[in-house]
Amino acid sequence: MTRWFGSALAVAALIEALTERPLALLVLALATTVPLIFLGPAAAAVTVSAAAVLSLAAFQHLTVAGALAVLLALWQYRRLPAAVLALPYLVLALAGSPPRVLVVLLAGLGPVAGWGGLAYRAHVEAQTQHAARVEVAGTLVEHTARGERVRIARELHDVVAHHISMIAVQAETARLTTPGLPAAGAQRLAEIGDSARASLTEMRRLLGVLRDDTRTVPALRHPQPGLQQLNDLLDEAREASGAGTRLIVSGSPMTLDPGVELAAYRIVQEALTNARRHACGAAVDVELTFTDDALRVRVRDNGPGSPFHDGGHGLSGMHERAHAVGGELRVGPATPTGFLVEAVLPAKVPE
Repeated sequence: MTRWFGSALAVAALIEALTERPLALLVLALATTVPLIFLGPAAAAVTVSAAAVLSLAAFQHLTVAGALAVLLALWQYRRLPAAVLALPYLVLALAGSPPRVLVVLLAGLGPVAGWGGLAYRAHVEAQTQHAARVEVAGTLVEHTARGERVRIARELHDVVAHHISMIAVQAETARLTTPGLPAAGAQRLAEIGDSARASLTEMRRLLGVLRDDTRTVPALRHPQPGLQQLNDLLDEAREASGAGTRLIVSGSPMTLDPGVELAAYRIVQEALTNARRHACGAAVDVELTFTDDALRVRVRDNGPGSPFHDGGHGLSGMHERAHAVGGELRVGPATPTGFLVEAVLPAKVPE
């Protein structure tokens, strides 16, 4: 934009100066405008101001285009000395040099142009910084909201769905194993089981909605349950399914990173829930193997070996848990029968 104005002013100055006879005045007229086209703000301001002062001092003449070029050069100068460059015009004005009106205008408007340019650029920079801060704040709020949705989705699946699944299994087990149960009681238990399964279906649909918008959010680490609570978890599993559930520990137990213990707990919890759902009545072995740098978790049932059919949330949740702490997880049919969930978790969460 400055170059465009500089070109226009150079043409205007040239036309105006052509009416004057001295060749030097024509050169000075060009010197007061052409630098705006080819030089940077500082060099253009110094050159244009020097040419304008020389033109006024030597010939008592300055083109209108040259005067406008001086103000434009001072306005675009990005440093405080822009106002200092207007001092020679004040000296000429006090000395009464002609053309007096033009000299007085330059003496008064020169500092205004310099300070005005500084103020304008400071205002633009402040607006830019404010817009950047607003954008960063909005991004942080959105990221926090997504992270909270990840946490809610995971806890709904790992905790609430786990207990609802236990209700369904207990209702079905009670209906089939209670001798002499009246038909009305059996019907009520069947309805309880149906309601629990319907609730699970609706919860999976809700989890799908929550997870759709959180695919890129890293898994969160919250040290809630740990390995100390595994015995209580296995007791619940035994009471719910009526099947044998063993905890086998090898190696030297140690206190692990809270994030690793939480991941191990949730993986075992999900594996037990799916074993009750797809291999009801099958015995389950939970094995914890401690080494110097890792914890190996194996959950194996002796059921038919059917894969999980839970819409993918259980498997994805376990994979997220393992990967969040830098571990690995593998699931698949066991040999010779049953289903196996195996995770290798580091003793400490990677930084």
